[in-house]
This record gives sequence, structure tokens and C-alpha cells, in this order.
Amino acid sequence: MKYIFMAGAPGSKWSSVAKNIYFSADIDRSDASSQREYWHDASGVNQLMHMGAYFDPGMEMDLSQQMNLESKQHLEEFFDSAFDPEGTGIRIIKSHIFAHHINFIKETWPDCPIVLVHRPNDACLGWWVKCGHFDITYPKYDKYYVNLRNMAGIIARQNADILTAWYDNNCFFIGDNVTLADTLGIARPPEEYYQSYTAADIEVTVI
Repeated sequence: MKYIFMAGAPGSKWSSVAKNIYFSADIDRSDASSQREYWHDASGVNQLMHMGAYFDPGMEMDLSQQMNLESKQHLEEFFDSAFDPEGTGIRIIKSHIFAHHINFIKETWPDCPIVLVHRPNDACLGWWVKCGHFDITYPKYDKYYVNLRNMAGIIARQNADILTAWYDNNCFFIGDNVTLADTLGIARPPEEYYQSYTAADIEVTVI
């Protein structure tokens, strides 16, 4: 297993899901840097919530909307370019637009799991605005998502495709990051990163 793919709409709290498995001993964290961080206090406590590379149209790692037309070799070279060549471990690859390419990812990397994160559309938009909206410094959302009206429509489409994949694959709810780590077959992260998805109002599953 080379990658763990993660899909979630903006405001789905998927970054917290990524963060709380990121410190598993089995994960390659060489995509982390001070330039790839975003802190926010939406929860009432200022926390580092965005870390490591994000792949999306118009972002630093400018992933094509038509990634399904790219070769596996080209995509792997692109994904790996965000990491240190000497990095070891499984690489978490995060993209909002993976929501539209779940079957392509399954077929192209059948040995790599896809983590799906979902919250209702209004909850996603509200949380994303509370976390900084277009003032979020990393990743930058303005080029692809443009404005709030456009963002709302994109969130709805991403969530719809995530739920379709969820139902088509008869997925089950995962309750916390310990269970997620076990499901993924990676070492459990340290206890200080424990996260209950129920308490955080997040729905998480794995394909």
C-alpha cells in the first residue's frame, strides 16, 4: 500500500480526520512544512489543522479536474513530488475532487484505501466559512472555488458523489481514528490524537 487517498468536501472536517492519523508511525510526513500549515480557532482553541500537501485545481498541487484522463505513472509522479524522495511510509493524498473520481482511484490503485469524509452541505459551508473562508492561507481556494455561491454548489456535488460511492460500496460508519487506523492497517497514532467522529459530528468510512 503506497497511498491512502482522502476525499471530503470543504468544511467536512476532513483535515482533522487526516491530522489524527497523520502521526501514525506508518505514515510518511515528509510533505509537511511551515508553508503547508494553516492554524484556526473555529473550535475555540487555536490549532494547527491544515498540514501537508493538498491536491486540487488551482491549489499549490494543481491537480487536473480530469485526473481520470492522466496515466497512473504521471499521477504518481505528481503525488510524490510533494514528498521528500527519501521519505518512508504510506503517503496520505488529500483532494476534494477525489469525490468525483472514486471509481477511477479504486481501479487504478486497487490496493490503496480511500477514506471518505461527509457532513451535510450546510454544515460544510458554515464550518468552512468559520474556519476562514477565502482568507485561509493554505491551501488557497480562490482560483477554483471563486466565491461562496460557487463553493456551495461544488460542496453539494462533492458530497453527492461521496454518498453515492458510500452506498454503492455498502460502507459502514467508522467511529474514531483508532478504528480508522485499524481498518487501514496502519499503526495507531499516539493517544493525544484520539478523535471521536461522533463527537465531532463527522461521518467517516473507507473503501
